[in-house]
Amino acid sequence: MKKLAFGLAFVCLTATAGLAQSETPKTSQTTPAVSTSGETNPGAPVAGKNSFTESQAKSRMEEAGYQDVSGLKLDDQGVWRATASKDGKQGNVSLDFQGNIVMAK
Repeated sequence: MKKLAFGLAFVCLTATAGLAQSETPKTSQTTPAVSTSGETNPGAPVAGKNSFTESQAKSRMEEAGYQDVSGLKLDDQGVWRATASKDGKQGNVSLDFQGNIVMAK
């Protein structure tokens, strides 16, 4: 009888653990750090821990059509900032941790 009770308890605990692992992740767990939609966050640049290296930040700016990227620095808010030109306009450009690239107006 003890073996049966122990076996039943083991099956119940194992089944519960299996159900807990199949729980659907919350939205915050699936939101990517880098935007893949191709759209810029309207609140950009967004402060946050930035994992882009200086070289990656410059490459991303250049791939977005910015030229003569210079003075690239990571500020205390986690935003890469530089001066650059695009479409004949020179200005300050920012790259945040989500990959948003914006030129200050």
